[in-house]
Amino acid sequence: MVHIGSKIKEQFDATGRTIAWFAREIQCERTNVYDIFERSHIDTDLLLKISEVLNFDFFIYYKPKLKP
Repeated sequence: MVHIGSKIKEQFDATGRTIAWFAREIQCERTNVYDIFERSHIDTDLLLKISEVLNFDFFIYYKPKLKP
């Protein structure tokens, strides 16, 4: 099972942006950003917003688990 918060943190760290910037972009408080980094699961609407902000498709981590 993927720890999505860790994957989000990796991509966020690669941007070189601040936590304050990220919080503004996903419309939440800075403290919530740290909470997101600790999550092993996440709401799909929030994951979509994070994917758009960080320009990375985080849904790829779930696609291999889906059967056609």
